Amino acid sequence: MDVKLKRDIILDNYQNPANRGIPKDSSYKEVNSRNESCVDNITVAAKIKDGKIEDVKFDGDACAICTSASSVMTKELNGKSIDEAENIIDNFERMINEKPYNEDVLGELNIYNEVYKQPSRKRCALLPMDSIKKIINSK
Repeated sequence: MDVKLKRDIILDNYQNPANRGIPKDSSYKEVNSRNESCVDNITVAAKIKDGKIEDVKFDGDACAICTSASSVMTKELNGKSIDEAENIIDNFERMINEKPYNEDVLGELNIYNEVYKQPSRKRCALLPMDSIKKIINSK
């Protein structure tokens, strides 16, 4: 994918994030995560029922990479089974950590395939995935 297109998608998801806002609904589980090395402080909330992520949202203050990764993550994981979500999360983490991964399962998350070039930004991209993993594993 073209570098300018990736940058535009990241910027659009930062300025106009999808699925932003935590519902006041007790059927959602929430996890707050922070990045000690920058401003990132996000809460991810997910409604999981019958082995499926029915809805996932986020909110908080974060840098462009973290905010956009949270937005794209919610778009990619909404409606997925837990198994599908875990596969996406695993492949995303592998991509960010420069390990072999299956780009076919990542969809729009592939725009972060060069984050590893800025090691300080890896944690920014991984923060929303860490949060949703905690929610999935708390079931």
